[in-house]
Amino acid sequence: MRKPNALAAGFYLLTHLVTGIFWFTLTLVLTVVGFATSLLWVGVPILWLAMNVGRAGASVERAWVRVALRTDIPRPYREKIDGSPLMRWKHQFTDPATWRDFGYLALLVPVGALEFASFITMWAVAAAFVAVPFWIGEAPFAVIVGEFWTIDSFYSALPVAAIGLALIPFAVMGTKWLGALHGRFARAMLGPTRADALAIEAERLQSSRARGVEAAEAERRRIERDLHDGAQQRLVAVAMGLGRAKSKMDTDPEGAAVLIAEAHADAKEAIRELRDLARGIYPSVLGDRGLDAALSALAARVPIEVELSVDVNPRPPTAVESAAYFTVGEALTNITKHSQATRATVKVNRVETGVLVEVTDNGQGGAELKPGGGLAGLADRAATIDGVVVVVSPTGGPTVIRAELPCAW
Repeated sequence: MRKPNALAAGFYLLTHLVTGIFWFTLTLVLTVVGFATSLLWVGVPILWLAMNVGRAGASVERAWVRVALRTDIPRPYREKIDGSPLMRWKHQFTDPATWRDFGYLALLVPVGALEFASFITMWAVAAAFVAVPFWIGEAPFAVIVGEFWTIDSFYSALPVAAIGLALIPFAVMGTKWLGALHGRFARAMLGPTRADALAIEAERLQSSRARGVEAAEAERRRIERDLHDGAQQRLVAVAMGLGRAKSKMDTDPEGAAVLIAEAHADAKEAIRELRDLARGIYPSVLGDRGLDAALSALAARVPIEVELSVDVNPRPPTAVESAAYFTVGEALTNITKHSQATRATVKVNRVETGVLVEVTDNGQGGAELKPGGGLAGLADRAATIDGVVVVVSPTGGPTVIRAELPCAW
């Protein structure tokens, strides 16, 4: 949470008492009327309206606090459910966040009054001291301070104005402090509780683990398919060719030599496919020489110009290196296949929280994280180490793929 700007915080402290009175009065009237008529069932839609008005007021406050006080407050509400209107109303009615919204709007009146009074007092005192020289000469009285200081003219009051000017920085700091204090108050009341935050984090981790398992399963199936359709078929062809050559060795040496040559070619092709498959699992150059060398070799195989910048010393953990390598590999593959780009830029840098990967191209844009797509596979692979992939790709380009891969340095 950043410190608020004094001007924005001051404007908020001057106006939020009025908005607080408005939202509190509106929700209070609707709630009282709703409860009073609930026995007649007329109150149920009125209570539903009161809850939504309260949530609207809380949402406006979250946005206002975010802009004026630089305090971001996540939405704390439960996920919406399907069902009858009465079930949805009950789900919303029993949501603790709904009642915390009401509590905030109720407390906003006394809290706002106290903050408004404090803000006005601070600046009024400073302004009053600064203004003394401009009216003291017209006053029908003089102010005597001690034996040697009588304040009865513009020049004799200048020290008082200097005191007022000296108080202005304290008023600015006080405004920022009041704004920051209100931001914490709003975050505590309008944001998710610690239990809610832990539940959200647990759900996120569970989802990322599930995506990681799915990504690993998809990778296993790909390896099995490549082995079965590629190298295995080549090796079967080699064995059959050698068997036929063995049977012809005595009767048709020339035909046997042709079959052996074909088997030799198939064996070399199988070795190449196995090497490519091993590179797809974990390239040896990555384990031996690190990301810089591995990504340089990867960029050299791409048919477009690639500008590469790698700065990750000391080397990150193996899982992070692997995720960064395959993120760049998949991104460059997508660029060459779909983007019609002629140039790409790859930056892999060490940051405080881990490794930041950025791949940018000058293509046509329009890339999306679609389920089952290559970019979704990147996000799933990053999720295995609690990483995040963000794609920014407006129509017309450029496309920026950013992966944040956390690790401890």
